[in-house]
Amino acid sequence: MAKERSLPPRSDLVTEASNLPSELTETDAPPGNLWSRMKADPQYAPEHLALEAVRRLGPEAAAWAEHMRAENPERTPDQLADVAVKRFTTLARISGAVSGVTGLPGAVLDVGVLAWNQARMVLHIAAAYGHDPTAPERATDLLVLQRVHKVAQSARLALGVAAGRERAVKLFAGAAARPLSGVMLRLGMKLAQMAGVRAARRMFAKMIPGASIVLGTWVNSAATKDLANRARDVYRHARQPQPR
Repeated sequence: MAKERSLPPRSDLVTEASNLPSELTETDAPPGNLWSRMKADPQYAPEHLALEAVRRLGPEAAAWAEHMRAENPERTPDQLADVAVKRFTTLARISGAVSGVTGLPGAVLDVGVLAWNQARMVLHIAAAYGHDPTAPERATDLLVLQRVHKVAQSARLALGVAAGRERAVKLFAGAAARPLSGVMLRLGMKLAQMAGVRAARRMFAKMIPGASIVLGTWVNSAATKDLANRARDVYRHARQPQPR
């Protein structure tokens, strides 16, 4: 029989969060304008998140990789990826436990923050292996790696639709008339799919005091580690970009 794991005290989780490097606490949640787009267009929430992640977080990942190579020229790409995976897995593990928001909005917030930081991790892993984290194809990579789409072609098509809908703001005009609970549920389900979390279990547990802490530490961490392994495998074996 497998040994049952004990849950770290909530105070320890909060302490761990306070000890995270500042670079991991400044942009650890989707920006407000992205939340607005996702709520207005929940069906394409993962695509909106992927596009915004590359725009906003890609330059950060590129700068991080450049700095790490300059400071530690002896480190291999695998070692750089190790640093990124460790940091973002820690952030994923404690993010849900310290959010303090309950009910359906809290569940949506948790999975949205998790999906955002997972995307951030993937971009850092890509940069560690010498791939440009600001390139448009990284958004396609995110959707395939996060299993929103099975193949790159369908991911590109969906990203094109989402980008077009961002430009066509008038298409969002009817969103305000939708029941908010219905919109939030659809949004939460799509983001949970992107983050690798079983949405129904997450939504239910968020209503129960204490249960969300368990999922916030174990489920978030497991989903993020699985994604990290897939990303490392893809970028480690992908053709390296040609020097300019």
